[in-house]
Amino acid sequence: MALKTVEITSTANFAGLLKASKIVVTNFHADWCGPCKAIAPLYEQFSDKLSRPKQITFVKVNIDLQQEIAQKYNVTSVPTFMIFKQGTKVDVVTGANVPVLERMLTKLAQESEGSSDGGYGEPSGDGGWRSGELPKGYSDVTDQIDVKGLELLNADSNFGGVRVLFEESKPSALSKGKAPDKKDWVESDTDEQLMMFLPFQSMLKVHTLQITSLPHTSQDDDELPMRPQTLQIYANRPHILGFEEAEDIPSTQTITLSVKDWNSTGTATVPLRFVKFQNITSLVIFIVDGEGSGERIRIDRFRIIGETGEKRDQGKLEKIDHDH
Repeated sequence: MALKTVEITSTANFAGLLKASKIVVTNFHADWCGPCKAIAPLYEQFSDKLSRPKQITFVKVNIDLQQEIAQKYNVTSVPTFMIFKQGTKVDVVTGANVPVLERMLTKLAQESEGSSDGGYGEPSGDGGWRSGELPKGYSDVTDQIDVKGLELLNADSNFGGVRVLFEESKPSALSKGKAPDKKDWVESDTDEQLMMFLPFQSMLKVHTLQITSLPHTSQDDDELPMRPQTLQIYANRPHILGFEEAEDIPSTQTITLSVKDWNSTGTATVPLRFVKFQNITSLVIFIVDGEGSGERIRIDRFRIIGETGEKRDQGKLEKIDHDH
């Protein structure tokens, strides 16, 4: 039986839940707030999916009825969403910002699946190494990539090729205490940028990207590669873009990742602006920079989540050579 979202009735009620549940997700709302009502169904969907007794509790706080709670946590606008862990506020989303809220709650879903006690540990077994559920109503559509058409610019040939990014196998870097049998990841070559072209066999609706980037297992490398930070995504380009060319073309979406976006398996889950990624036949992913000051980027795995549509006509894809 699914747990219901808890309507907070007093300051003592809220304080008790913060002590009783390891994680408390809170929706500060008001009856007169239109955006609150618009985003409420999404919040309830995540509540139905993620609520667990004494582990994860979803609550609603009416700021007009519970002014003391709203003042204590400096809630000045609605809706405001907060996540508390062990009674401490750790994350906030202000406003009816659907992509950001989805991203925050998807991350929570992913982390919570990593440990049965809500402790956010690493998942066991190769099959579920990424941890976390897929967004409700969507599936892994990575197998729709036309691998023959994959391209990757500025990759160091001493590491794996572009196809290794889309393997389902657990990255070797997650096998603790074991040296990798092969370099099953990609690293950039002359600088920190990478450009990747993904053509698809079917027309897709792309909802979410998952990017895995792990540290080296070797301890003697003074210049460890970085995780991606800024990504520019281009939809339905007929071929891969050159680096200079990409600077002159507006991206469909630009994403900036932060440290908190990476979970214990080194995976960042990135919901896209779904309305902009309908009827997709190809994606160009431009990794602009990394999270540090290094000169290389590392990616271990890449996954695409969405819906599969009709098979598309596999006409000739234009392939153009580009120098970095």
